[in-house]
Amino acid sequence: MAIVGVLVVFGAVVGGYLMEHGELAVLFQPAEVVIIFGSAFGAILISTPMKVQTAIFGGVMKVLTGKTIKKTDYLELLTMLSEIFQMAKKDGLLVLEAHVEKPESSSLFKKYPGFMEHHHAVDFLTDSAKIIIVGGVASHELEALMDSDIEIHHEESARAPGVLNKVSDSMPGLGIVAAVLGIILTMSVIDGPPAEIGHKVGAALVGTFLGILAAYGFLSPLAAGMELLNQDEAQYIQCIKAGLLAFEKGLSPMIALEFARRSIAGSERPGMKELEDVLRKKK
Repeated sequence: MAIVGVLVVFGAVVGGYLMEHGELAVLFQPAEVVIIFGSAFGAILISTPMKVQTAIFGGVMKVLTGKTIKKTDYLELLTMLSEIFQMAKKDGLLVLEAHVEKPESSSLFKKYPGFMEHHHAVDFLTDSAKIIIVGGVASHELEALMDSDIEIHHEESARAPGVLNKVSDSMPGLGIVAAVLGIILTMSVIDGPPAEIGHKVGAALVGTFLGILAAYGFLSPLAAGMELLNQDEAQYIQCIKAGLLAFEKGLSPMIALEFARRSIAGSERPGMKELEDVLRKKK
């Protein structure tokens, strides 16, 4: 839908311009594009380290490709948690040690490739499971440790959309820079024919137009989309936390699984009957 949204923005702006009998050739100003977007890219290089730049690119690609966390992802996660809880209940916690030490080569985790794509969730589950296996940590202390991990990850994941939002805020200003440069060029031919002066003023104003359009039509919505994806990821990890804490407190595997299921937001939360059918089919 993000790509559809991009096309709708382009279609609405260009379509409305053509309805007023505007000429598309006037909007084609490569120099203005170089000034505005080149300056914005340079500002990102100045203000952010490489890991944040990579996160911005990865976040934008996730928004454009629609990689959201769906109900099927939660069904897979709950099925995996059920298998972990049942295994630990039957054979003891130590049976999980080999799986959480090397999850990438674990026969258990290999059955759930969707979960393995969420790298922080994998680290969160395995690190928390190691603490539970070792023991000696009270439930409230384990919960505080999990909350600290989630909070740090949230702060880290918020950097990329935060930078993109700041770049979005600067785009109208960069558009004005391009427009001012265009006016400077116009002043150099002020004694020329009116048609030439009008063309240069129009080209200068395109810079302002591009800056505002990029800010409010594309960059700001992309940053908002990245923030929503980060919230989805946080909810996914909260589901893991709820299940692990319930199981660590000694609740049965099915009750611990219900704690995990109830922590999921309504639109993605599988029904109890739906989850039971999936678990029965898995068995």
